[in-house]
Amino acid sequence: MLQIKVFGTTPPCANCKRAEVQAQKAADQFPGQVEVVKLDALGAEAEQFGLVTTPLVVVDEKVIGAGKVVPAERLISIIEKYIGAV
Repeated sequence: MLQIKVFGTTPPCANCKRAEVQAQKAADQFPGQVEVVKLDALGAEAEQFGLVTTPLVVVDEKVIGAGKVVPAERLISIIEKYIGAV
């Protein structure tokens, strides 16, 4: 299953919340194929992606956006390339 990882602050800032909502909207277009995983920006895993600003959005272990909300439409386009859908 393809993962969209959204790294954000705890408690989440407004952009971190929006990034998670956009990621979930994108994942909803691919039921059973894509999941959204919310992770803390201060966690150990964030370091491996060089997190400097939040939100950080990662698809298939590749950073897609840092310090900004990635729109669902862009995420859908990226996901389609990975899973060959639509």
